[in-house]
Amino acid sequence: MHDAPPSPLATEAEPLSHGLKQRHLTMLGLGGVIGAGLFVGSGAGIALAGPGIVISYLLAGALAMLVMRMLGEMSAAMPASGAFSVHAERALGRWAGFTVGWLYWFLLVVVLAVEATGAATIAHGWVPGVPQWTWVLVFMVVFTAANLAAVRNFGEFEFWFAALKVGAIVLFLVLGTLAVLGLLPDTEPVGLAHLTGQGGFLPNGWEGVVAGVLAVVFAFGGLEVVTIAAAESDDPARAVGRAVRSAVWRILLFYVGSMLVIVTVLPWTAMEPGRSPYVAVLDAIGVPGAGQIMNIVVFVALLSALNANLYGSSRMVFSLAERGEAPTGLLRVSGGGVPRRAVFASVAFGFVSVLLNLKWPDTVFLYMLNAVGAVLLFVWGLIAVSELRLRPRIEREAPERLTLRMWGFPWLTWVALAGIVAVLVLMLGDEAARPQVLWSAGATALVLLVAGLRELRDMRASRA
Repeated sequence: MHDAPPSPLATEAEPLSHGLKQRHLTMLGLGGVIGAGLFVGSGAGIALAGPGIVISYLLAGALAMLVMRMLGEMSAAMPASGAFSVHAERALGRWAGFTVGWLYWFLLVVVLAVEATGAATIAHGWVPGVPQWTWVLVFMVVFTAANLAAVRNFGEFEFWFAALKVGAIVLFLVLGTLAVLGLLPDTEPVGLAHLTGQGGFLPNGWEGVVAGVLAVVFAFGGLEVVTIAAAESDDPARAVGRAVRSAVWRILLFYVGSMLVIVTVLPWTAMEPGRSPYVAVLDAIGVPGAGQIMNIVVFVALLSALNANLYGSSRMVFSLAERGEAPTGLLRVSGGGVPRRAVFASVAFGFVSVLLNLKWPDTVFLYMLNAVGAVLLFVWGLIAVSELRLRPRIEREAPERLTLRMWGFPWLTWVALAGIVAVLVLMLGDEAARPQVLWSAGATALVLLVAGLRELRDMRASRA
């Protein structure tokens, strides 16, 4: 029973495999958030904020870094396959672990459909003779097989996917910087003209910067998976600490650095809706086939996210089953330490989401997508609250486990929590984003209701 939150020291050995190496986790941390949202979606943020998008990414990135530092601190001290769901249960009680775990699982399996459909759309453009649904089926089967095999297969897939994405970003930063300095053939130094022209650095004022934050903050989602994966490494506490340390600063550099290059090389008014700003820059500096190159990078980014989300969702629902919050049948682990039934459960719902996305993209699936639109912020908020509760307990009972500490505790934790609340309030005030908050709040209320009914049932059973 869960009459009281268990001690933060009550860690148990995971029955899962320990096949992930440090290089897998490090690259997963680096590549986990480099996705289509950055390569394509960043154009919407630039249209709202102009060159001020650099500040938008700094603010959103700083918030994500604080959350990751908190999560890294707890995961290094108490590694578990359920990561922040386990932390929430230990900090706040069974209802919190149940709620955050199921909400995050639902988020992953719904977003999985977007990624599979997006990758299939690109593949269909390359090979029109193959129907889009066939590509979806192929991707789902391939990555289900990869996740059913030894966990090191997942690690290898993600390592090379992430390496390609990181390599693409680094090459883009190098070429962009050379273009700004006029060191590429047939180019002149750009200077700061595009940062100060076309309305100045903040053409739409601070309102534009805030709107930019709302447009880009969700691009940082995905970092959480590295703390889930750390439980399947040889030395979880050390591995997650190193992965978080190496990831947060480099990711901020990649995001903010590439935005700075984009708005310096080209005037922000030159960005076309729906077109990747990365393609626009590569075309401007004369890189042949820029569009197809970026198509390949986005394709890989989508498949990488699909693979990581299938992995993360299976481990989350397995962790829920371990704690009696999901059917115990999901606890079956293969000889290689893979929770195969949890993988099948996650991919089954993922298939349903894909079918809904293909059949009713503007109705049923849109409602599902709205229902998870703000869930990431709810999860981040519970991570912050959990860290506020658990940090003092760990300091009292086992300070040696705090190998990775949150900066400026508790003040920066409160700053992050205030930032999360501020983003939610701003979303409520934004006509386009408001449905996401309301639908996500409704989904959260439903899960909380189920959690409360379970608690009530267990209380009655314990009295009987």
